[in-house]
Amino acid sequence: MEHLPNYISIIFILTVLLTLLLLSGATHYSKTIIMVTLAWLVLQSIIGLSGFYTVVIGTPPRFMLLLAPPVVFIIILFATNNGRMAMNGFDIKTLTLLHIVRIPVELVLYGLFLHKVIPQVMTFEGRNFDILCGISAPFIYYFGFVRKVISRKVIVAWNVICLLLLVNIIITAVLSAPFAFQRLGFEQPSIALFYFPFILLPGFIVPIVLYAHLVSIKRLLRGS
Repeated sequence: MEHLPNYISIIFILTVLLTLLLLSGATHYSKTIIMVTLAWLVLQSIIGLSGFYTVVIGTPPRFMLLLAPPVVFIIILFATNNGRMAMNGFDIKTLTLLHIVRIPVELVLYGLFLHKVIPQVMTFEGRNFDILCGISAPFIYYFGFVRKVISRKVIVAWNVICLLLLVNIIITAVLSAPFAFQRLGFEQPSIALFYFPFILLPGFIVPIVLYAHLVSIKRLLRGS
């Protein structure tokens, strides 16, 4: 990964910080959430810098230790009373705006493809249309929550469509990695996400985007 230009890593780190800032705003700057999130980022950064996730031999892959904890945590938040109460405190407007981080993420992924560390299928030139969610997010935010000319049903539909697009790229990324079950990207397997700082895409940004959609859909369907 030494051959990557520094600007790609810098843009990605700034994207991580933007995600953290918008998440903090959505929680009304909850100290607890900020501290837990920072602890997770530091922990995964240290593990990533150690090269732990670059070992792809073994079942299950070490990479699952990066993906599984956030997913389990999200499930716990939805399954427990405290988690659901915390969910009700999130600001949906800011959660909607948070999706703008998908624009620089997609640009970073394209840069990684050009430098041959992920396959084309993971970019907007392949099967990844996630950038459309980032581009449309400011419009949904403005016309849905500021001007209020977009109905709640339309905002729910947008969240569902963007959620499906997110699931699509998650599946594509997993099947493009050099694991025993790889099915895509054989011309250039996805290896960038095993290295710092890019491990923070599956380990932080993707779970936050996923959670933002789930919370928004749940709250909007309840009429919040």
